[in-house]
Amino acid sequence: MTVLDFDVIVLGSGPAGSTASTLLVRQGHKVLMIERSRHPKFHIGESLLPMSAPIFARLGIQWDTSEYLPKGGAEFINEQSGQRVRFSLADEHQPYQVERAKFDHMMVQNAVNKGAELRQEETANQIDIQDDRVHVTTDKGEYAARYFIDASGRSAFMGRQQTAIERINNLGRFALYTHYRHASSEAARCMYASGDIKVLMLDIGWVWIIPLVNQRISVGIVVKEAHSSSLKGEALFQHYRHASPTLNAVLDGTEQEAPIRSEANFSFTNRQRHGKRFACCGDAAGFLDPIFSSGVFLATNSAERVADRVDRALKENDEGRLDLHVNDDKDHMLGFRSMQLFVERFYQYDLVHHLFFEAGRDERIEKDITGLLSGKLWSGDNSFQKTLMKGRQARRTPS
Repeated sequence: MTVLDFDVIVLGSGPAGSTASTLLVRQGHKVLMIERSRHPKFHIGESLLPMSAPIFARLGIQWDTSEYLPKGGAEFINEQSGQRVRFSLADEHQPYQVERAKFDHMMVQNAVNKGAELRQEETANQIDIQDDRVHVTTDKGEYAARYFIDASGRSAFMGRQQTAIERINNLGRFALYTHYRHASSEAARCMYASGDIKVLMLDIGWVWIIPLVNQRISVGIVVKEAHSSSLKGEALFQHYRHASPTLNAVLDGTEQEAPIRSEANFSFTNRQRHGKRFACCGDAAGFLDPIFSSGVFLATNSAERVADRVDRALKENDEGRLDLHVNDDKDHMLGFRSMQLFVERFYQYDLVHHLFFEAGRDERIEKDITGLLSGKLWSGDNSFQKTLMKGRQARRTPS
């Protein structure tokens, strides 16, 4: 069998894979993307963060507002207590609400248009990392490259191959979600006008409500706590959907356009995110409960770090270094752990009710929380973020 040769092989073509591929191919490297499914494909994570904008600009992404809805902010609502708080997220960079099938397809097509090669409906079976080469065997062929990037999403090919996946407890356990069409109620029109995502607090977790173009609404329920109800799956979803005044108002007159989908085993980290001639980025490096919509941002940001480092190493014939990504990984994990701790604290009653919903009364706290919700994870001047990280260090330090 003929072995095809590349500079870099990227496993996966979601936002992380397409970002890394685009940046590398623009620097003159020969890049192959291997995708086990076919675009366009459905994915959760439809609300983008403002700090993704500089990366998209660098990739040359052009936003069409007939396809993607400008995002104004995020509103968090406790229907039982009547508390609500809104954070404006479009002051510095314009984020968007996106249908992921369309968005991911745009991203991967951008990579292909720049010169990356894409092979779809092809499954990787084995990755063999040698001193001077990486060999990838799929169900359709064999390939070799100087470097391998795992952007395989929550499949986390390298992490699972190395038994390095570690579940993160205390976050969402599973999600149930679908789309609705013909959203034309007054409440829906207000959502389209503001572009806001709404997050509703539940006794068992939380709900996302995301407005999409063409009068469509994405709704998902993330379940954290074990619950005594015998309701499962669609019955559980419909129970909470119809019990919510906000959802009833927004979805009045709509039609559910697809069956209820489910995702389980949400949050994990990959302890072996990089090594000799390989690096993981995006969800393959770790995945978090999506309450703060950090997935695409962390994916593209980590892919940008990996691609820039690999580009320099390839040009200097230094890509075989075992410690190539050590410093970048520390920066990435600062952002990842900050969001992880933010999510953990959000699930705690005291933070939500005595800090989060009171943020509008304290300009500094509002600024800090808005910074995290925007993706400003490396500014160094966020007091709330520093408090989160100090608390983590204290928990890890033996008494």
